[in-house]
This record gives sequence, structure tokens and C-alpha cells, in this order.
Amino acid sequence: MKTRQPLILTAKLADDDLEHFDRLRKTHFPPNRNVLRAHLTMFHRLPGEYVERIGEHLAEVATGHQEFLAQVAGIRHLGAGVAFTISSRELWDIRASLRQAFASWLGGQDMQKWQPHITIQNKVPKAKADELYHQLQADFTPKDVRIVGLDLWRYMDGPWEHAAFTAFNGAA
Repeated sequence: MKTRQPLILTAKLADDDLEHFDRLRKTHFPPNRNVLRAHLTMFHRLPGEYVERIGEHLAEVATGHQEFLAQVAGIRHLGAGVAFTISSRELWDIRASLRQAFASWLGGQDMQKWQPHITIQNKVPKAKADELYHQLQADFTPKDVRIVGLDLWRYMDGPWEHAAFTAFNGAA
């Protein structure tokens, strides 16, 4: 579906868990392209015209979940960057439920197989990405992060503007 007011949906990590990824992103993302905090995108382009309906779906899904742990499971080479892979059955289930609700609105990128990740470097030469990938891989140990809700953002031709936060039951 075409939209002139695209929305982006991300899983909201607890602030103390997000700080680590933010520091890495500030260090390794090209400064002229780093207009966002680190994030875990669930949907790339939802129609802003339906922000109220989208919010209703988010609230409905969120009431059925408590905050939960997801595993930072590995390092992913993106070719021109590096990301941390995220693994969580609950996160997959939440996205599957939302995908069903949003099906008529989804474009190609959101219909592809979802590979949850947090990008900390992108749009760099492959050699630079190789270097960071090997550096992070050498010291990597899986760890858990807390997912506390869902964030909805307005895409502003580069930066994003926060539109809404939907907490999972029991999340602050």
C-alpha cells in the first residue's frame, strides 16, 4: 500500500539494554547517516493514514504479553555493515500476529522473511565492515535483553519522530 505518511514499528528494548547498542552505533555508524538511536525494526512501512487503527492493534497485542527477554544471539555481517541478531519466540509470535492484522498494508520489504536485528554499522566499505565484524565476533557472548513494548515512529525523510509507545502489561 502506498502512503505519504509512513510509520515504522520497532520493538522497545529497556533503556539500560539499549545503551550498549547506542554506544556501538555512535562509534561505528557513519556520523552523517546516524540520525537514529539503535533500534529493532518489526515493520518498515505502515500507512500513517491508519495510525489510530494501528494503535488499536498494538494495544490489543500488548495486553496479551508481559515484558520478556530476547537473546542477542550472534553477530550478522550485512555486507556494508554489522548487526546483532536477536532471537525470541515471543517476539516472533507478536510480529506474526501483527503481520496478520496489517497484511493488506504491507509492502515487499515487510512481506519478506523477518530477521530480527539491531544494526550498529551500515553504509561503510566492506573492509571496514569486515574489521568490525571480526572484532565483535572474537569477543561475542550471547546475552539477554528486555523487550518492554512497541514503539511507533513517523518517518521524516531521514530522522524519525516518535508517535507512540505501547507498553506490554506490567512494563513501566
